[in-house]
Amino acid sequence: MFNLFKKVLGKTTAAIKEVAPAKKKEISKEDFEDILLEADVNYELVERLLKALPKSINRVQAFNSMISVFQYKADWKESDVKPFVEMIIGVNGAGKTTTISKLAHRYKEMGHSVILGAGDTFRAAAIEQLSRWANKLDVPIVATQQGHDPSAVVYDTIESAKAKGLDNVIIDTAGRLHTQTNLSEELKKMIRVAGKAQEGAPHRKMLILDGTQGSSSINQAKVFNEMVGIDGIIITKLDGTAKGGSVLSIADELQMPIFYIGTGEQPKDLIRFKANEYVNTILDEIFI
Repeated sequence: MFNLFKKVLGKTTAAIKEVAPAKKKEISKEDFEDILLEADVNYELVERLLKALPKSINRVQAFNSMISVFQYKADWKESDVKPFVEMIIGVNGAGKTTTISKLAHRYKEMGHSVILGAGDTFRAAAIEQLSRWANKLDVPIVATQQGHDPSAVVYDTIESAKAKGLDNVIIDTAGRLHTQTNLSEELKKMIRVAGKAQEGAPHRKMLILDGTQGSSSINQAKVFNEMVGIDGIIITKLDGTAKGGSVLSIADELQMPIFYIGTGEQPKDLIRFKANEYVNTILDEIFI
């Protein structure tokens, strides 16, 4: 696991090395500020983290300061209900479809049965891509044609899962620009219909954030949260960016559980986010 965090934060730690002095037991407040800003931590958050720190900072002090960002009360929304229904939300290009394949793979590895719902009926490519993943992973999928009502897909997927006694339902959603009112209404309708198909569904609404967007993805997340209420976050593509510090900003601003981090393109490339391992991976590049 620890090596996986090193892998996923490789570009971030490489960028840190360029601004950090040679590794030592203590660094100055100014050097720590430069490092955090280089990793794309929000300026306001950096100032807050530095406020309680002395002029010369050791690893324990740096760790305590950074880990404090994750000390908020978060509802992890775990449930034994079957089928457990998840709706995957986010803008186009964030990695929704690939992430769905990773979740399906993870659940299958846990011995669960899974069904996918191709609820992004706005893009034909999204239906085709998800159908290919379903075929590769050998899981059933409910799909329709481009332009059809996505709420019908939601209903049919949940009904199919109930009839077959399946454990997990993962539903894709359209990722048109989050400013569009019609997307907001569509998502709200999908959620209402899920609740009609099964009481309490969707049990988890997961937002996919593109790690290469850095802190700028926060506004996107806030809009989706206002639309439908997000239960948790998955951050993708962190391995392709030097903006790994944005995870701190995302956690601080949104105060939501970060469930997983994507570590690559394959279904197996998904790891549970662990705040202490994330922080330690960054500090390994700074302190002896």
